[in-house]
Amino acid sequence: MDELDASIVRLLQSDARLSNRELARRLGVAPSTALERVRALTRRGVIRGYGADVDLKALGRHAEALVSVQLSRHQRSIYETFRETVGSWPEVVTLFVVSGGSDVVLHVAVQDAEQLHAFLVDRLATRPEVARFQTSMVFGRDHNRVLEPLAEA
Repeated sequence: MDELDASIVRLLQSDARLSNRELARRLGVAPSTALERVRALTRRGVIRGYGADVDLKALGRHAEALVSVQLSRHQRSIYETFRETVGSWPEVVTLFVVSGGSDVVLHVAVQDAEQLHAFLVDRLATRPEVARFQTSMVFGRDHNRVLEPLAEA
């Protein structure tokens, strides 16, 4: 990825609604150059899509938690079943497969503590793949919205 590609990625992460003409103007290149570079970045999988950054609280999700889950067995089919089922639940914002003491970490966002408790007891705890889980409430969150390529070591 050269500097022009990196600049395109940076600008589109900041504002994915930039028109091609505005993107080209900010980059100091022809609109056809900007368009071809964006298309190439998309073909290469660097740009995977575009979306809206939505405020969870505006959606009535005032309680967030990270739930570390240890699965009952470590078989690919167990992981896949869990990921497909639990990852599709509306309360789950993000599902991470991790190493260490947990197998999966869920970022969950619900209306309130009562709804979180219901999610944990009535839904998560009833899954046969779950051996145990630990919940940490989220009180604040910062997210780096613009990622840069890292220099190679």
